[in-house]
Amino acid sequence: MGLRFEVTTDTAKIDFDAVYRFLNAESSWAEGIPRDLFDRAMRNALCFASLLAGEQIAFARVITDCATFANLVDVFVVPEYRGNGYATRLLEQVFAHPDLVGLRRFTLATSDKHGLYEKFGFHAPLRPDTLMERYDPDIYKK
Repeated sequence: MGLRFEVTTDTAKIDFDAVYRFLNAESSWAEGIPRDLFDRAMRNALCFASLLAGEQIAFARVITDCATFANLVDVFVVPEYRGNGYATRLLEQVFAHPDLVGLRRFTLATSDKHGLYEKFGFHAPLRPDTLMERYDPDIYKK
């Protein structure tokens, strides 16, 4: 029998210190994020952790109004567990969450995992001429 795999949104079960360490030191998108800013971001989002035999191996965060819109961010699997389908299993639970079903728009940004997200119906914007953004990728390094 395989190891027990669980996806949880129970913040008491999520190791936010481990999430912070990964995002701050190993991610390309949140390197250098101040801890107080990280804590505020986590408090104001729907967080998902993947646990394998009780060990946290993956994480995802969704910023949402739980009615019409959501943005998927901070998705990662710790390096030693990559390539085993855990990201897919985590995302299956994210997109099945009752607060995230039936939303008009669900967005994300990725530089290299397009194939993964296409499995869940994501694609380039149908009307890119209507989308705009303010983006400062080095904001935590200033």
